[in-house]
Amino acid sequence: QVPLVESGGGLVQAGGSLRLSCAASGSIFSIRAMGWYRQAPGKQREWVATITRGGTTDYAGSVKGRFTISRDNAKNTVYLQMNSLKPEDTGVYYCSADRPLGTDWGQGTQVTVSS
Repeated sequence: QVPLVESGGGLVQAGGSLRLSCAASGSIFSIRAMGWYRQAPGKQREWVATITRGGTTDYAGSVKGRFTISRDNAKNTVYLQMNSLKPEDTGVYYCSADRPLGTDWGQGTQVTVSS
């Protein structure tokens, strides 16, 4: 398993920015990719962004151009820089780590964007 701890959520006005962090520990050598997902109230969890072991990134269409996923290998940490936030970005954001034996999830961090 790879324990994941998210931080950096909070309340921000529309148009503002937040940076989420996800610190990984344990069997980090087995991680193939890390990602961010979010879940709004009453909705299913949706994929937001991914960064692979090789550094390739990909984004959901709704956040492309506004969000940036990055990583600091020395700190075993993945970040999600969120700019130009919209009220529809509100939700609980979860970090994920994909391994050959399955996917690990963090506990989630709340992001609320007020209009």
